[in-house]
Amino acid sequence: MNADRITEKLNILADAAKYDVSCASSGSKRKNENKGLGNASNGICHSYTEDGRCVSLLKILLTNHCIFDCAYCVSRKSNDIQRAAFTVQEVVDLTINFYRRNYIEGLFLSSGIFKDADFTMERLVRIAKKLRTEHNFNGYIHLKSIPGASDELMNEAGLYADRLSVNLEMPTEAGLKLLAPDKNQADMIKPMGYLKNAIIQRTEEKKLFKKAPIFAPAGQSTQVIIGATPENDSEVLRSANYFYKNFNLKRVYYSGYVPVLADSRLPALNTSVPMVRENRLYQADWLMRFYGFKVNEIVNDAQPHLDLDIDPKLSWAIRNMQAFPVNINKADLQMILRVPGIGLLSAQKIVSARKFGKLNWDQLKKMGVALNRAKYFVICNSTEFERRDLTGNNIKQFILATSQSKFLKNTQVQLNLF
Repeated sequence: MNADRITEKLNILADAAKYDVSCASSGSKRKNENKGLGNASNGICHSYTEDGRCVSLLKILLTNHCIFDCAYCVSRKSNDIQRAAFTVQEVVDLTINFYRRNYIEGLFLSSGIFKDADFTMERLVRIAKKLRTEHNFNGYIHLKSIPGASDELMNEAGLYADRLSVNLEMPTEAGLKLLAPDKNQADMIKPMGYLKNAIIQRTEEKKLFKKAPIFAPAGQSTQVIIGATPENDSEVLRSANYFYKNFNLKRVYYSGYVPVLADSRLPALNTSVPMVRENRLYQADWLMRFYGFKVNEIVNDAQPHLDLDIDPKLSWAIRNMQAFPVNINKADLQMILRVPGIGLLSAQKIVSARKFGKLNWDQLKKMGVALNRAKYFVICNSTEFERRDLTGNNIKQFILATSQSKFLKNTQVQLNLF
């Protein structure tokens, strides 16, 4: 292969892929057998955690040629940029060579759509198949599913990829029609429905037949762009909740719109979405998935936006002071999980430890509880810290005065053009 030309392609297509944030890999358990390459067990390759920590992936597009003209996308067909495309074999060779040099631990592969959905998806599947069957590659592979691709190709993709994802792109269908009138949300939902049913079916088969092939063991995910269209946080989270419940998604990723193109339908250049808004959406997402919160408890019609000053759990607690203080030695797990400053693991430790005696502040601190927040909302086997004459607003001010967020530094307000 021509090394200079491959390097040029890599520079173009790796840069074009940076706008896709949905490349976390936790959840796959593909084991390395028969002395193959790589290992995706409990994460990917040499990472044995499922806590979402970053690993090295080769993250590229197959091509940045595209038949669509989405206003928010740097690869839109009307944009005057350098275009490039890898061949199937070039991506395979790059992945293997980069892995052998210990540069990467897996592959994240997306693509612009050239010709049609099946034509593009077939090439993505061929890359994954070659890596698995010809090179015995057992590292992590995340394929972006192409909206409108056939069920046959989706099925084959699931046999070779650890995770598949279809980007919803906009939180609502109205937002998609505004910025990508050639696209149809139904085309995005169809493969998600197929994957949901196929994953359930293969999971049941695996219970009956030990040798049944694994199918997308890390499940499916999606990504939505926030800030390009006027949806508020309530609409974004309600959309995410719908897809979690109806399509068994592992993750919804929230990508703040990065203004790269001048368009009257989009926010002005140099007014990117504040990073803190992304951060708050992820925190709210976590509350829905692991802490038992419902969407309308986090945001509602009266308060459609998340508070950028404080996290969503603290915001809920301040609005619901009648639920506090919580007796840490008597409350059930679900109520303890709602206390600001107490995470999932700490809550589980509290419930287990109090069987052997009443807990005090020192013990709670050793369990990982953030006392600077929790002390306003709980009582335990100690009277220290206990002040019950504070209003929610007082508590908010006290906490803000003693804490700093890296996401609030240099926060700029996105210009509102909607």
